Amino acid sequence: MNIIIESDKRKSGQQAAADGAELIQAAIEARGEANVILATGASQFEMLDALAKAPDIRWDKVNGFHLDEYVGLPITHPASFRQYLWQRFISKLSLPLKSFHYISGEANAKAECERLGRAIRQHPIDVAFVGVGENGHLAFNDPPADFETESPYLVVALDEDCRKQQLGEGWFPSLADVPTHAISMSICQIMKSRAIICTVPDLRKAQAVRNTVIGVVSPRVPASILQQHDQCALYLDPPAASLLDKEMTLQPA
Repeated sequence: MNIIIESDKRKSGQQAAADGAELIQAAIEARGEANVILATGASQFEMLDALAKAPDIRWDKVNGFHLDEYVGLPITHPASFRQYLWQRFISKLSLPLKSFHYISGEANAKAECERLGRAIRQHPIDVAFVGVGENGHLAFNDPPADFETESPYLVVALDEDCRKQQLGEGWFPSLADVPTHAISMSICQIMKSRAIICTVPDLRKAQAVRNTVIGVVSPRVPASILQQHDQCALYLDPPAASLLDKEMTLQPA
């Protein structure tokens, strides 16, 4: 795992986007198209903004996949990740994507997982853009996460810490309003990605970052599995990196 710390979260997001854009370009040059995974949430604001502005990417040669979505939440809800991705990324691109596979939280959840699974099996992922939750989750795989299932998507229960994070970020008016279940890409599917760009800013993520990087790989810290990926880069700002030893990190040039 490469760890890159920038001077603030805006620059961290920009560097993550720049490195991810190079990987997308390389895939298009090699095979004529690229397949990507996109995360959502407050941690991805700066990265997605910079990625949407990346010059010269032929977005019409890119297939996109959605990382997770709440079960039962309509697309019109302010917390809908489908709406988030449309507003913050897809609608801003210079060219329309070749395809984008949204997760419908309003569909039959089991059938939706099967539909998405069939689609992603046809599109091996070149670049996964992900984040890490305050509880160490990866996508909506809360601890203890399932490290074994080969299903690309699954229905998961959201633990209280995860639901409190969504409330704290301002997506819902009360904890009772935060859904209890979501459709999430599985850990195994994320780890199949050729490259992983993981963007994690803010002090509130510092303990999760430390546990992800230093701790034993364990389902109790789902994101710790990233230690086992051959091409994973973790992009931090100083607050998020504050509990890491300095010798472990790669400072910007």
